[in-house]
Amino acid sequence: MGTPISEKNMYENPASRVMEPGPLSEAKPKGDWRDYVSVTKVGIVVSNLMTLFAGIWLAADGPLPVDTVLMAMLGSALVIMSGTCLNNYIDRDLDQLMARTKTRALPEGRLNPQNVMIMGFVFGIAGSVILLLINTLTAVLGLVGLFFYVVVYTMWTKRTTTLNTLVGAVSGAMPPMMGYAAISGTVDMTAWVLFSILFIWQCPHFLALAMRRAEDYRAAGFQMLPSVRGFAVTKRHILRYTAALVLVSIMLYALSEVGMVYLIGMAVLGIGYVILNMTGFFAKDDIKFARNSFVYSLVYVMMFTVLILIDRV
Repeated sequence: MGTPISEKNMYENPASRVMEPGPLSEAKPKGDWRDYVSVTKVGIVVSNLMTLFAGIWLAADGPLPVDTVLMAMLGSALVIMSGTCLNNYIDRDLDQLMARTKTRALPEGRLNPQNVMIMGFVFGIAGSVILLLINTLTAVLGLVGLFFYVVVYTMWTKRTTTLNTLVGAVSGAMPPMMGYAAISGTVDMTAWVLFSILFIWQCPHFLALAMRRAEDYRAAGFQMLPSVRGFAVTKRHILRYTAALVLVSIMLYALSEVGMVYLIGMAVLGIGYVILNMTGFFAKDDIKFARNSFVYSLVYVMMFTVLILIDRV
């Protein structure tokens, strides 16, 4: 993890310490199928499909239309993989400067960057066509999410402003809305609540990750809040987002979409999340706190999906 950065150093201009990327070894790529799989970021795909299915489950009034569900899952997976491939392609220069990413296939030159870029475009087109066969709305939502992730987040705000977390949260909040739209053909209040829950959840989730990797992000020049504004400011943001998450998560119950089991479960999880993030202000080890908050956020979103599956009204 590295030694936590002091608050004084946090406020220095991160660009002043950015190292120039070294030459990428792209002449003789020696990657295999595992390297190609790695640029699709399977873990991200799976977690997004989990929340996508939550949207599908809430939108279905009766038995699930299996063909539509399979098409929605496949099309969405391809669109998400498109984003991860293009993200790897675009960030390959600065990824060389981060301990967490410098051994990835592109920074080490194990894959041809053009091949990864082509993969991204092919996945995006194929996924969008599949989603279009379901309905236009789902395909449009997928493209909006892809645009925000690749263009607005990766190409622009990640390198220029600490607001990049909010921008990236837009794309990450699209899957449950896409799942809902795939079944219902519409975006109503329930769909927007699903979007809002995942949008807000991603902020404390990624800010905790950014705290853990603050030195890495600082070295590469990515404008992450902990690397630019410091840990104290980041902790305040994490707590505010967590408190808002508790309130927004219970709105599904207010809309009569879920039952009492969901309400109690999410209330307990939410209060626990708030208490955990309050302890951050008294933590002696900021990196340990960030790790605990990050892990809890993963448990939170997993249980959110499970509670929807077992307690849909």
